[in-house]
Amino acid sequence: MEDYLRAFPQQADANQELHDLNQMMHQENIMEGGHLQLAKNALDELEDLHNDLLDQEATYRAAIIQLTPSLNLLKAKTDRPTMSDIEACLVLLYQIMLLKLQKRPISSETEAVQQQVTKVLQYLSKTYKEQ
Repeated sequence: MEDYLRAFPQQADANQELHDLNQMMHQENIMEGGHLQLAKNALDELEDLHNDLLDQEATYRAAIIQLTPSLNLLKAKTDRPTMSDIEACLVLLYQIMLLKLQKRPISSETEAVQQQVTKVLQYLSKTYKEQ
C-alpha cells in the first residue's frame, strides 16, 4: 500500500482528506445527515456577502430578483421552505448533479435556472475571493 501511495501522491492526499472529513463528521455527530460546522460557516459568510451585494449592486440585485420565483418554487418543494436564497442555489445545483448521476432527464427550464444560478454563484465567488 505504501508503494501505491508513493506512486500516486494525489490519491494519498485525497484519502487523507476523506479520512479527515470522516473524523470531523464523527466528532460533530452528523454521520446520518447534516452539514459540518465548517460548511455552515462558509455558507454564513457567503450569505453575508450576498446581502451586502443586494444592497450595493443593482446588477446583482436584478439577477437575484429574476431568480426569486424559481428559488421560491424550489424552497416550497423542500422540508425547509425558509432556507436562504444562497442555500437554495446550492441545493438546486446538488439536485441537478444527482439527476445527472442517475442519468435522469433535466428539463430545459431547469437547465436555464441552472445557468442563472451558476452565473450568480460565480460572481459571488469572485467577489468573495477579492475581499
